[in-house]
Amino acid sequence: MQNIFDNKTFFEGYRTLRSTGANYNDLLEQPAMQKLLPDLRGKTVLDLGCGYGRNCLDFVHRGAKAVTGIDLSQKMLEIARGESADPKITYINENMTELSKLHMKFDFIYSSLAFHYVENFLSFVRDIYTALNAGGQLLFSQEHPFVTATIGGKQHYNYNQAGQAVSFTFSDYNRPGKRSVSWFVEGVEKYHRTFGEIITTLANAGFVIETVEEPMPASFAQEKLPALKKEAIKPTFLIVKAKKMATI
Repeated sequence: MQNIFDNKTFFEGYRTLRSTGANYNDLLEQPAMQKLLPDLRGKTVLDLGCGYGRNCLDFVHRGAKAVTGIDLSQKMLEIARGESADPKITYINENMTELSKLHMKFDFIYSSLAFHYVENFLSFVRDIYTALNAGGQLLFSQEHPFVTATIGGKQHYNYNQAGQAVSFTFSDYNRPGKRSVSWFVEGVEKYHRTFGEIITTLANAGFVIETVEEPMPASFAQEKLPALKKEAIKPTFLIVKAKKMATI
């Protein structure tokens, strides 16, 4: 995985975006993810791509007995250890695709907007399945395949004469693979997979799919950030909740 978050320009741009509170993460993706969280009381939790560690701290507040946060970015973890520290949380500076090196088991594995940075999705999903206890659950969000699809990232909304967005144009949906896009800096690497590939890979690894969501923002979120109204045209995020069935 590319460690783009330790790029100074990227990191500062991202941190500024998240500090406003009026962004897609805080108003759309995170509210949808929180609604799907299971009961975490007494559970062991792993956060893949934990970033600032805010979710790790939230898991502790929800009753988790131990939380492990993994992130490739040293800059992110510096903030996590300063702002989201707790005796029950362990932060590890590691590529989340090296999950098998932990040799640990968890009741719940969580990831927010990190899976689209993973190249070998099949191997990654298999490692997650192995790391879950029987009956354990996986909850993750990623950029929607409509968003990751276009090579070069040249996708756009189309507007009517009144300046209202009425449709969305993208391409290359059925051509999976690496995409290099511009976001704060040039050359940000992501990986596009179709919806079918994502779900089938999870199922073939042994997961039972419990929930699939393409979230719409609540009314208050649209009032705070009017750009979110365009989510009615096409979703920005894909959220999946899956379970490793208990052995008989």
